[in-house]
Amino acid sequence: MKSLISFMRSVNKGGRVIAKKNDDVRVNQSIRAKTVRLISAKGEQLGILSTMDALETAKEGGMDLVEVAPNSDPPVCRIMDYGKYKYQTSKKGQVSRKKGKAFQVKEIKLRPQTEEHDLGFKIKNLKKFLMKKARVKVSVIFRGREMAYMDAGKELLNRIAEEVIEVGSVEQPPTREGWRLTMVIIPK
Repeated sequence: MKSLISFMRSVNKGGRVIAKKNDDVRVNQSIRAKTVRLISAKGEQLGILSTMDALETAKEGGMDLVEVAPNSDPPVCRIMDYGKYKYQTSKKGQVSRKKGKAFQVKEIKLRPQTEEHDLGFKIKNLKKFLMKKARVKVSVIFRGREMAYMDAGKELLNRIAEEVIEVGSVEQPPTREGWRLTMVIIPK
């Protein structure tokens, strides 16, 4: 019976449950303090009130009572539309994650016996990628007896680095990873 009463207290007029909406933030009836410092929806301080009076003030405005500073004495609560607040913070998080993706990694694969004409096309594409602010991983792949010619692969990668020096710089020099040599070039 006691749990039914506490559930009924956590339901507002619209029928939605508004008790504790997040582990970090206490909302409405989940606020445990007897008195709170109340801030209005416009940012004005309304003073120190009992929690029940603060809840009534929030309900009159059709808003939620949110505990914003639980460690202060008395805790600070703000009247706000909690659903709208959560939506706006999630949107801000999405925008910041979207802006965080500055570099994309592209890969160009070569063989030690790549002809000059094909190498010219690969270098041209590499420059395009660097102009578009993408990181480029250049790999020289060796098979079978070609493993004996690792020095030729290093010379090829050094030549590519010299060709693109005006648009990019070498972040990771040529390193051997099994049967391939790799080098990472970043845009300037």
